[in-house]
Amino acid sequence: MALLSVQLYSVREQLATNRQATLERLAEIGFRYVEPFGLGSPDEPLADRLAAARSLRAGLDAAGLAVSAVHAGLPGDVAELVEECAILGADTAFVPHPRLVQGFGEDTFADPAQVDALAGVLTEAAESVSADLRLGYHNHWFEWAELPDGTTGYDRFWTRASDELLAELDVYWAVAAGVDPVAVLTALGSRTVAVHLKDGPAERGAPQTPVGTGKVDIAGALRGASGIRWHVAEIDTTELDPFDLLATNANTLVNEGHSRWT
Repeated sequence: MALLSVQLYSVREQLATNRQATLERLAEIGFRYVEPFGLGSPDEPLADRLAAARSLRAGLDAAGLAVSAVHAGLPGDVAELVEECAILGADTAFVPHPRLVQGFGEDTFADPAQVDALAGVLTEAAESVSADLRLGYHNHWFEWAELPDGTTGYDRFWTRASDELLAELDVYWAVAAGVDPVAVLTALGSRTVAVHLKDGPAERGAPQTPVGTGKVDIAGALRGASGIRWHVAEIDTTELDPFDLLATNANTLVNEGHSRWT
């Protein structure tokens, strides 16, 4: 059974206001693992990024929280990201958007040559740090853009990437893109080590709702995904209290036997 984590982006506003109180609230809900975001920014000096990682690690330690993985950009020197992750005790980093890799953007997945180039860059980076850090990619909805040959950018990307590059499937955004998460997970196989889980209308900008009240069949999606290590609760946007929604979703995942706290 997969371990449960929470993507800190879910409570980004609360973190900006009072980070320690926010981390402690997540621990009170029952979370023991978190997935930080914002690492590897090429716009910030390495010294500042390392200091930020140390500060976050101190806060996590004080709240009794550990890191499952991180979301990060790809700096020009990927060894810098290895340093950041080592401070946080993270052995895996997922790039959550092509714009976080220099020279790429959201339209990358609509261009076969750009898809190939991104797969090549991330594969090279993954292979260069494989002894110290596992690198992967996290999807949204736009990756399933249709290519001229009738395939999708997402499928082409994974056929071009080496097995060193891992996958974190956001089940919600896969549904929003009109694809079957079960088919995606089957195609990805053992390279998928984590999934993001949330529910709602599966439409861009629409507020998310408790698991079981939207268009995402999470139980169905997870039925054939027994080898996944991490289930990550996340909220992009909601009209509900984010802590209450995270607690509801987490308890549902645990009580229905999909995930475990520790």
